Amino acid sequence: MIHIFTALIPIFSLIMIGYFFKRIKFPSYEFWPQADKLTYYILMPSLLIYKLSTASLNSTNSINFVLTALLTIFIVLLILMLLNKFLKFQEDSFTSIVQGGIRFNTYVFLALADAVLGDSGIVLAAILLTFVIPFINVLCISIFAFYISQNKLTFVYLLKSILTNPLIIGCFIGGSINFLGINLPVIFENTIQILGQAALPMGLLSVGFGLVLKEMKASKKDIFTSSFAKLLITPIIMFIIAKYFNLDDTMISVLLIFSVLPTAPSSFVLARQLGGNIPLMSSIITVQTLISTLFIIAVLNYFI
Repeated sequence: MIHIFTALIPIFSLIMIGYFFKRIKFPSYEFWPQADKLTYYILMPSLLIYKLSTASLNSTNSINFVLTALLTIFIVLLILMLLNKFLKFQEDSFTSIVQGGIRFNTYVFLALADAVLGDSGIVLAAILLTFVIPFINVLCISIFAFYISQNKLTFVYLLKSILTNPLIIGCFIGGSINFLGINLPVIFENTIQILGQAALPMGLLSVGFGLVLKEMKASKKDIFTSSFAKLLITPIIMFIIAKYFNLDDTMISVLLIFSVLPTAPSSFVLARQLGGNIPLMSSIITVQTLISTLFIIAVLNYFI
């Protein structure tokens, strides 16, 4: 149990420090959105390029590893759509419930994988990101198209959202360098390594900045449904499918960490752009970020 808290406390301490900085407006309120852009477009891709380009990618079961995550996400989406038939959520609210139920916080994911499993964990996490991010984008945008019909929801919009995602680009570049056996110049490799080292602390501080602890007026039923699907149903389904595919312990560990992550702060951006329930999305992000700690502790203690 001690090693679990040793891994978790620094991660969630950085999140709370980020929230504290927001409260005291340090260094300024305008600084953190710009810092988040730096992390998202430069620091995090650098981390992924470095880790994937220098990793050993000889796993023979990686297809089933990725397939486990994709199947789980799709099944959880179907469960939420079935629940919607009975509970009849507002259409804009349901899009936020879905985002809360199937999206994940990349920064927390990579930080946990690194802290708990080291380089092997973060490499598997990066491989997962390459396939899961576009898959989730397709599902979420499809849900918006189905429940909130808008002209901006076109195939071009969907394709652009995937191809311009810096995390996907970073994974593709790092994986390609590794696959082609390209030896990077030492100066370049050291540069992206240093940039990558700043990604996780800056990302976690930005997560803290995004928390909204006041004025949470969203429906408790909506928040509960989204969080129940994300933090309880998802890990159960993930574990069953992973065992069915007979994945190794490290892969199962990465998948279980992935399954109990809070939803992504970027969910708020998509809700704002495409007509989702913005206050509900903000509340789901905050609640899941705060309570996911308990589920992460449970997973780390009993399954990893």
